Amino acid sequence: MNSTRVRSEWFINVWAMLAAFGTYFCMYMFRKPFTVGSFDYSEAGDWDQKGTLIAAQVIGYMVSKFIGIRIVSEVSRAQRGWAILGLILLAHTALLLFALVPSPYHVGCMFLNGLPLGIVFGLVLGNLEGRQSTEALAAGLCASFILAGGVAKTVGQRVIDYTMTHWGWGISDAERWMPFLSGGLFLCPIMFCVWMLSRIPPPSQQDIDARSLREPMGSEDRWRVLRTYAVGLGAIAGTYLLMSILRSFRDDFAPEILRGLGANVKAQAYANIDFVVMCLVTIANGAAVLIRDNLKALQFSFGVSMLGFATTLTTVMIHWYVQPIPPTQLMVAIGAGLYLPYVAVHTTVFERIIACTRDRANVGFLMYVADSVGYLGYVAVVLMKNQLIGVVDEGMFAMWFLKISAIGAALSIGLIAVASIRFRSLSIATKSST
Repeated sequence: MNSTRVRSEWFINVWAMLAAFGTYFCMYMFRKPFTVGSFDYSEAGDWDQKGTLIAAQVIGYMVSKFIGIRIVSEVSRAQRGWAILGLILLAHTALLLFALVPSPYHVGCMFLNGLPLGIVFGLVLGNLEGRQSTEALAAGLCASFILAGGVAKTVGQRVIDYTMTHWGWGISDAERWMPFLSGGLFLCPIMFCVWMLSRIPPPSQQDIDARSLREPMGSEDRWRVLRTYAVGLGAIAGTYLLMSILRSFRDDFAPEILRGLGANVKAQAYANIDFVVMCLVTIANGAAVLIRDNLKALQFSFGVSMLGFATTLTTVMIHWYVQPIPPTQLMVAIGAGLYLPYVAVHTTVFERIIACTRDRANVGFLMYVADSVGYLGYVAVVLMKNQLIGVVDEGMFAMWFLKISAIGAALSIGLIAVASIRFRSLSIATKSST
C-alpha cells in the first residue's frame, strides 16, 4: 500500500512539473521573441523603437502585477485554467494588432500584449504551492522562464530568417509579423499544457499538515500579512527590485550587451547560454525540498540567495581586475548569480514563510507584491535607458550593465541579511488559519 502511494505521488509530481514547465515555457513565446529584433530600420526615425517597445510591454506587464495582487490571491482552482487560456488569447491578439497597426501606434499593442501575460505566473504557481514537493515543482516552473528567454529569441530569429528567405519579406515586415507568428507556433502546445495543469489534484492531507492549507485571501488577510511582516517582506521586496532590474535587463538586451562585450552571437547561442544557467539554478534551488524543517529550509534559501549575489559580484570583479572573461561565459556566470536568488524567492522563501507562520495566505499574493515592486523599478530603468540611445554606444552600455550588476549584488547581500535576521525567530505556529 505504501509503495503504491509513493508511486502515485511520484507520478503526480512529474505530471505537475511537466504541466507547469510547459505552460509557462509556451507563455514566453507570446512575450519574448520580439526582443531579438533590431527594429532599427528607417521607419523608426530618430527614436529608439526597440527600447520603446520593450518599455511599453514591460509597463503593461508591471500594471498586470499590481492587478494580480488581488486576482491571483482570490482566484479558485477551478477558474485558473480558463483564465490562463483567456489571457494568452488576449496577448496573441495584441501581437496580431502589432503587425497590422501602423507606426508609431503599434507601440500601444505591446502594452496590450504585456497586460494579460503578467498574471499567468501566479495562476500556474497556485497549482504547485502548499505541497511537500513544492520547491522541486516550483524549480521546474522557474526553469521554464530561464530557458524560455533564450529559446524565444532563437525562435524569433528563425522566424525572421525563414520569412525573409522563403517568403521574400523585407526586414520591416519580418520583424513586425515575427512576434505573432512565433506565438502561433505554440497555441496548441499551451492548450495541452493547460489541460495537464487542470488535472493536477489538490494537496494531500500530509501536504497540508507539513505546509499549511492554502486558501483564497480576502482584503483583510492581505493587509494583516503585510503589517505583521513588514520589515522582512520589505527587505525581500527591495532585493527583488534589484534582481528584477538586472535579470530583465540581461534578458531583454542580451544581444546588445554581448555585442558590446565583443561577441558575435548566433541565434542558437541565446538558448545555449540560458540552458546552462537553467541547469545550475534548478538543481541548487530544488535541493530545498530535501529539508523538511520549514525554518531551516527558509534560512537555506537565504544562503542560496547570498551565494548567487556573491557569484555575480565576484564574476564582475574578476573580469575587471584579474582576467577578462569571454562574453558568453561572463553572461552565464552573471545569469546564474542573478537567477539563484530570483528562483529561491519563487520556490522556497515565500512557500516556507507561510508554512512557518500558518497564516491564511498564499504564495501568489506574496509573489505579486514583490513582482509589482520589481517591475516598477525595471520600468524606470528601461525608460532611462531609452533617453541614452544615441549618446551611449553598445560597448559603454555593456560596461554600465556590469557596474550596476556589481552594485546591485552588493546591496542585495545586505538586504538578504536583514530578511534572514527578521525571519530567523519564526517558529512553527500552532494557531489555526483564521
